[in-house]
Amino acid sequence: MLQKKLALLLLALAAIIVVMPDPVGVAAQEKRLPVTGVADADLASIDDMILAFMRDQEVPGASVAVAKDGRLVYARGFGHADSQLGLAVQPNMRFRIASISKPITAAAILRLIELGLLRLDDNPFAVLKLALPADADPRLRKITVRQLLHHTAGWDRAASFDPMFRPIVIAKALNVKPPAKPDDVIQYMLNQPLDFDPGVRYAYSNFGYCILGRLIEKVSGQDYESYVHKEIFTPLGMKSTQLGKTLTQAKDEVKYSDVKNRLAPAVIGPNLGKDVPAPYGTWYLEAMDSHGGWISTASDLVRFGSAFHKIDDSKILKPDSIRTLLARPPGLAGNDKDGNPKASYYGLGWNVRPTGADSKATIWHMGALDGTATVLVKRADGLCWAVLFNSRMSKKGSYLGTLVDPLVHQAVDNVKRWPAPK
Repeated sequence: MLQKKLALLLLALAAIIVVMPDPVGVAAQEKRLPVTGVADADLASIDDMILAFMRDQEVPGASVAVAKDGRLVYARGFGHADSQLGLAVQPNMRFRIASISKPITAAAILRLIELGLLRLDDNPFAVLKLALPADADPRLRKITVRQLLHHTAGWDRAASFDPMFRPIVIAKALNVKPPAKPDDVIQYMLNQPLDFDPGVRYAYSNFGYCILGRLIEKVSGQDYESYVHKEIFTPLGMKSTQLGKTLTQAKDEVKYSDVKNRLAPAVIGPNLGKDVPAPYGTWYLEAMDSHGGWISTASDLVRFGSAFHKIDDSKILKPDSIRTLLARPPGLAGNDKDGNPKASYYGLGWNVRPTGADSKATIWHMGALDGTATVLVKRADGLCWAVLFNSRMSKKGSYLGTLVDPLVHQAVDNVKRWPAPK
């Protein structure tokens, strides 16, 4: 009888063990991810969203910052800055921001225009005093600074190629030491035909923003980085933003990873021509300065994004400049084939979704390089956020920026009470 009771007891315990939750389940996994920065129970929806996202997509590290009406209210680090060393992401760590560099360059150009040193309708090659080859595409003379900013100048990487990712091919063609520098890339492209007539339509162009960087240097008489620091970063208190390097990390810069552990031939450094990890040497970051070369913190980026909200109080640009930045481009860039205004379009350096109110719009930009995915959003309601990852793709091969964007909107909409002003 006693043995029968023991047997029944063991069966009951076995049943309990089967139905008990897995002790290493979702909550436990999230707890294992280091989280840094000041916690605020009112903003827990942001924490919960990022932790779940990183778990689902197997993201190594992230930094998130949020500002409300220009005031930083949230800055936290998640996961690992260096998974091998177990180093946690801190809120003040720097990430490659990739194409979020473009709105920075656009702001610098608009500042030059305010100073009367440049005009939106200037031809960039005339300003740079570059002699076009005798057999150059004659449409090059019709390109304007405005079209470079709008991505309507005539280059379409989908139809031809992106020269910013061909530093070895271009160096060989020009018989210069690789990798090709920005001036080399421009010289090479003067001998290439445009893919469409300038101004006809939109086609995203890294090369166009490379030219804008050289215009900044030519007109200001300073190197690109120095001018941007003086006119944009210093007024906004952006003390942690600088140009990145291809092979070396700056102080407090995260380590970048590739979910597929891909290798490709190096275009720079001691392993030139040999296979190296994709984020470290398979493209030349130094030549990407004005279209994708900056490293920054999430907090610095929301300071920058917030500068475009209350346009009468902007510390970097005049109200009319910001209105010009937000304006709808003509033709197919801002309208559909029937002439109806598009719900969103690319302004001067930003994607823009107008709300109908004067100077009020949601603006955003994303960035992507091997090992990097970044998002910067300034909403019409005054909320501004930046999300930075040290990996580009999800485990299924999707771009992390696109995946996380709608989730951040939901998370901030779920905040019931924002921190009171101090």
